[in-house]
Amino acid sequence: MDIIEAWLADLGRVLNGERPIVIDVRIGVFYTGAQLSTGEMGLAFTPRDLADTVCCPRSAAAAPQSGRLAGQEAWALAREALSPVPLRRAIGVAVLNALSARAMARSGVPGGRVLAGVDALDAAEIRPEDHVAMVGAFVPFLKALKGRVAGLSIIDKHHDAVKPEELPFWRPPEEAVEALAQATVAIISGSALVEGGIDALLAAARGARRVVLAGPTASPWPPPFFERGVDVLGGIRIRDGQAILQIVSEAGSGYFFERAAEKISIVRE
Repeated sequence: MDIIEAWLADLGRVLNGERPIVIDVRIGVFYTGAQLSTGEMGLAFTPRDLADTVCCPRSAAAAPQSGRLAGQEAWALAREALSPVPLRRAIGVAVLNALSARAMARSGVPGGRVLAGVDALDAAEIRPEDHVAMVGAFVPFLKALKGRVAGLSIIDKHHDAVKPEELPFWRPPEEAVEALAQATVAIISGSALVEGGIDALLAAARGARRVVLAGPTASPWPPPFFERGVDVLGGIRIRDGQAILQIVSEAGSGYFFERAAEKISIVRE
């Protein structure tokens, strides 16, 4: 069972008997949001550079059911996280994050503790002697780590995600497994839950001292992730769902979430 399947199954166990409806879905430029009838909402990275976004007939069969998403049962839309189509996966992961917020409100965080307002990088407790491999160019993390750790690799499919002077740190995606296998600290973008490959990345990072899943997409129900070696989930807790939906719809990125959400780090105990 891969991690998405395990996430879905464990939430079904914890929320057994609850059948919330998805009352709102927004697919923004940077993030996709979904809100439940119970009030919780979740976010997921919106994938870009997709071949299946060519308008219109060629992509219609694969595209999300525009105009018919809101009003569906949450469990049905959550299964879109298993879709081969990235944009559908974004919707499914957003719904899974909303259901995760519901599960944590009901059952707490088994096997972990929540550090409110704590950045994932701080929760990771990185040491000067660490070799850090980062999948996805987190600009604030890169600034904080440059010159402060023994080794740093940034794996990103876009080499222009880093500044010209930072290119020595950049490595292409095909080198991700090697970089993670050599790392003492692995930081993986939550966007991998949408773009695919998360299971392979976690398997490659199995020997790391600390494994971190970070970003607004990294706000899942923790137990399945802890079981697969994740030590820190650096996500967000949404305080004002309507504000977040508006921000997502207006092409807002994570930099705009602060007034409506707080950073949290969930640390495995």
